[in-house]
Formats: sequence, structure tokens, C-alpha cells
Amino acid sequence: MDLELLRTFLELDRNRHFGRTAEALNLTQAAVSSRLQALERQLGVRLFERGRSGMQLTPEGGRLRRHAERIIAAWRMARQDVGGAEAAGQLVIGGSHRLWDVLLQRWLNALRRREAGLALIAEAAAPEHLVRRLLDGTMDVAVMLEAPQIDSLKVDEIGHLELALVATDAALDPAVALDNRFIEVDWGLSFGLDFRRAFPDAAVGMTRVSHARMALELLHANGGSAYLPLSMVNRELDIGLLYRVGDAPVFRRSVFASYAVRTARRESILQSLALISGIDGAGSPGN
Repeated sequence: MDLELLRTFLELDRNRHFGRTAEALNLTQAAVSSRLQALERQLGVRLFERGRSGMQLTPEGGRLRRHAERIIAAWRMARQDVGGAEAAGQLVIGGSHRLWDVLLQRWLNALRRREAGLALIAEAAAPEHLVRRLLDGTMDVAVMLEAPQIDSLKVDEIGHLELALVATDAALDPAVALDNRFIEVDWGLSFGLDFRRAFPDAAVGMTRVSHARMALELLHANGGSAYLPLSMVNRELDIGLLYRVGDAPVFRRSVFASYAVRTARRESILQSLALISGIDGAGSPGN
């Protein structure tokens, strides 16, 4: 099996678009199509259906995705293990996109500084992908805002985020701050429910983004308001680029680490997670 065919398949599944996949892989669209056809010939099945709603995985494609992710991850780990003979060990860490800019990049920086001899593989992905990797044994630990309820996974609360309503204009009340310049950040279902309970009459925002960093850049460029982690905006608050919105509630989101109940790397995992408590803004569990 040609690994490049599997990589192309996975990238096409992520993008669901030949042009974007070709750009991501630095290929032509014809080359992407040729690789997909070659993989379909080898397997004897169609992997994608193409219709009015765009490209969708067939049931066979969905089953292949799980195997392809495992194969690529196993090859990456094998290459690191064999080629990284000088490394004292290896740790594969993951985190949700929502947390990467806010917290996990600083965790990775600290881990790299402290464990100079440790081979690290880091990945930001959607929670369902991270859980799948944990269950497959191709990832050692994942940090998310969601706590997976799976018996084979150990879940530890390792910190929390404090999400505050901030705005580019001073002295706003919540009703004004939640106007059509309000930027909705996707902090997950739990936050969405808490937000609607606190602001039942708030209109749906005209702008919705998946990452806190995107919202912060939009605020700097165009003004408005958004719920963002205090740890991310403390500097802007201190120098007057952003302002807290008076009387708006602060929402707390717990941060969880998940790893296999039975893992030979438990000590390395716990040592790596201990670094998070020393990161500004990570909070402490239960506080």
C-alpha cells in the first residue's frame, strides 16, 4: 500500500474539495484525482460519492479512514522510533483546536524546553478525532474541553478557562455589547447552553468563528465584542485595547486530559500534564 495514496485520501476527506486538497499537498488537481482512482482500484470500491451537497465518504470510505489514520500514525511513530535513536522516549500529544492558541501551544513550548531528549509528536484536531486516536493507541494523551465518557480512557480535570465578555468600546452594558458586532466563538455545547440561559433575548451573532484567535484578530481589525479567555486578553485589557463588559457573567470551562487506563507511558504523561498547572491562565481544577 502506497502511503502517499492514503495521505491524499485523508487530506481529501478533510477538505472535501479537489482544489484545496491539491493546494495543501502541492499537487495538481489531476494528480489528486489520479491518486484517488488508484486507491479505489486497489480496494475495488468507491470511496467518495459526488453529489449536489458536495463530496461525501461512502460507507467503505468511512471504514478506510479509520485504518488509514492508524497506518499513517503508526508509520510516523515507527519512523520516529527507528530514526530518533538519540531520543530518551516518545510522547504523542493532542489537543482540541479550541484550546491550542489559548493554552496548548504554551504547554508544548514548556514541554519541549523541559524534556530536551524526548521525541514529541503534537497534533491539533477535533475532539472526535482525538478520541479515536486515543482508542487506537496512536496517541498518548489528548487535552480537550469535553470529557469523553469511555471506560478504557482515564479522564483528569487539569485546569479551567475563564471566559469573559470583552469589547473594543468602553462602558458598554451587555445588551449593547451583544449587538450585530458580537462575535460568537464556538466554545462547545455546554457554553452555548449557559450563554442562552444568561442572555435569552440575545440575537444570533452575525459572525461565528471556531477559534479564539480568529475572534481576537477580528476585534482588533473591526471592533465589536466576544467571549474570550481572560488569560488571552489580559494584556489588551491592561493597555486599553479591550474593555470588560460590566455585569456580564464570566463562564468557566473545565479543561480535561484523557489517556488510556492501561498505558506504559503513564509516568511521562503525568509529568507532561503537570506543566499545564504552571501556565498562566490555565487555572487549577476545582478552584
